[in-house]
Amino acid sequence: MAQTVLLDVSGVLYQGSRVIPGAVQALSRLRAAGCQVRCLTNSTRQPKRRIMGKLRELGFDIQPEEVFTPVAAALAWLDRTGHSPHLLVHPALEEEFRACKGGGPPAVVVGDAGLAFSYENMNRAFRLLLEGAPFLALADNRVFLDEDGQLSLDAGPFIKALEFASAATPRLFGKPDPEFFRAAVASTGCPPQRAAMIGDDAESDVAGALAAGLAAGYLVRTGKYREGDETRHDPAPTAAVADVLEAVDHLLTQNSL
Repeated sequence: MAQTVLLDVSGVLYQGSRVIPGAVQALSRLRAAGCQVRCLTNSTRQPKRRIMGKLRELGFDIQPEEVFTPVAAALAWLDRTGHSPHLLVHPALEEEFRACKGGGPPAVVVGDAGLAFSYENMNRAFRLLLEGAPFLALADNRVFLDEDGQLSLDAGPFIKALEFASAATPRLFGKPDPEFFRAAVASTGCPPQRAAMIGDDAESDVAGALAAGLAAGYLVRTGKYREGDETRHDPAPTAAVADVLEAVDHLLTQNSL
């Protein structure tokens, strides 16, 4: 049985303002079985404190150390290298970078900026990249499920545009970066071979986790999932299931992890 279970947040535990049916129960079952839990989100439209607040308001028993976002890894990189962030992110996320030291050479930091992905802002970032500024991508998801129930462009297409124009290679900090998964697993003292991932994104969540060495990756048919996603990426999911509760049922009845 898995010792550690990583879960995506939006589309797996909740969607918009509602809990995915069975998600609170699924998390409780994992804890009752002695599993360590970590929530991994590529959401970069809001700071971690808001993500934590929403999870708790919806009834999830989650601690801050159990939630991993790409921002923390990017902040550590900025502090280690002495760079100052040039932000192309959603205005709500800017507060996460207020404590960064100023005065260092710029590094372009790109998240899901939403309406801030204007030509002016993109071009300013492009020019800094041409001058040699490091290119930090908080996440490179293609799409996300918007509040209207339809898919919308995520940060990935805009990162690809900047990469194409500047020929700069982005450094990824969120899923599917292998180190993002491994850092979350390592925080529990568990080896990747005893960990599993549950997500609604076959590429970023599931294939990314399996490529990082996790033992299993379950694709839920909630959130951004679309028919046939389980066949579109390699490695393929361990299983495609209805929702997070069914994924937990599978995990708790397997003895191979």
